[in-house]
Amino acid sequence: MLETSFSSLYFLKHTGNEPKKYVYLRITVDGHPVEWSTKMKWYEDRWDQEKCRATGNKQDAQTINSFLDSLENKIFKARKRLIDDDEFITAEVLRDVVTGKSGNRKLILEVFTQHNSDMEKLIGKDYADGTLTCFSTTYDHAKAFILWQYGAEDKDIRKLDYYFMERFSFWLKTVKGCNHNTTMKYVANFKKIVLICVKNKWLPADPFPDFELSRKAVYRQPLTQTELNKIIKKDFQNDRLRHVRDVFVFSCYTGLAYADVKKLTSSEIITGVDGKLWISTYRQKTETQCAIPLLPVAKQLVDNYANHPKCANELKVLPTLSNQKMNAYLKEIADLCGIDKLLTFHLARYTFATTITLSNGVPIETVSKMLGHTTLKQTLHYAKILHTKISADMAPLREKFAIAAPEPDADCVETVLVKPTSTFPKYSYVLVAS
Repeated sequence: MLETSFSSLYFLKHTGNEPKKYVYLRITVDGHPVEWSTKMKWYEDRWDQEKCRATGNKQDAQTINSFLDSLENKIFKARKRLIDDDEFITAEVLRDVVTGKSGNRKLILEVFTQHNSDMEKLIGKDYADGTLTCFSTTYDHAKAFILWQYGAEDKDIRKLDYYFMERFSFWLKTVKGCNHNTTMKYVANFKKIVLICVKNKWLPADPFPDFELSRKAVYRQPLTQTELNKIIKKDFQNDRLRHVRDVFVFSCYTGLAYADVKKLTSSEIITGVDGKLWISTYRQKTETQCAIPLLPVAKQLVDNYANHPKCANELKVLPTLSNQKMNAYLKEIADLCGIDKLLTFHLARYTFATTITLSNGVPIETVSKMLGHTTLKQTLHYAKILHTKISADMAPLREKFAIAAPEPDADCVETVLVKPTSTFPKYSYVLVAS
């Protein structure tokens, strides 16, 4: 609630016979004053009470005046924030906000900033660079949205409700042009910050439990074996495209994500239980272990780059560029190979799950283990069953029914008129055994 009158005043308060007096601040809201010490001291003979500032151009006067200006600015910002949040404004409330004694009052972006700062210190331990980038982008979006929707620089966490999240989702889709799943990703990141507030008792409960974070199923069509062979056999004239192609193909035959290929070291190529080479590594995203037999194509690529300078110096299996550059060059590779699909590094993982493994009879449980998934449900999302696999699985059943169904004897059949039903929408004639 907006107050009807507001004023602030600095003054010196006498404390004995000391040459310096304490500088006090008095805030008056609707005729009700509250005053407190700024903890600063100043000389009475060098104080202009009309201007409420120290006099003179000496450094000490400039320093205290700068402090008082900063504190006054803080008061007006606090007042504006309370107005934006439709809070009831009193002199006591303003004092508590300015002095940091406002109880559990937390601001969204303040909590978000602290979260991202803590995350940055844990990069390489608990988080990857990409995770921090995603949360930093979410913070930028949240900041821009609060300014767009509320005309404020921040918002009290206690003011969050279903309407806030609904409008945030709307803003992401319309103003920022995000698709549904990308919007849900940013909303989920934002909700993590809210749940931090709940766990710290800054909020009594989740303010929008009914807001559904549902993602739409997206089917990424993997490369067919023919398309993959085109990429493998293409003779690229420059090393840049050739290296990107080789790393991509390696992922197609191992199922490793970009981050896992990038960090893969030669020590993670081991001799497995069958006496052949395997990849034994931990997925960076989930920290789950995955063991993958090294297929001939992947082994050939490992051998080809064994003496590459970057691999030798860093003990890495393959030389990798940034994910952004890899995806940009993969688009160029798709054009040169005549492949009309959006070629991204993540598509290699889909290709491994479907074209390389499932379509060749590898059980989905085995595929799930090699992909480093913790549940089979994750694998079903990646490994969409191809029509070719369905056809192959149904072929024996076709043959079985073809053998079991004898040709009808002409003397033992009659023609029957079938009335319209939901199954047969029109009158039709069928042959049935008599």
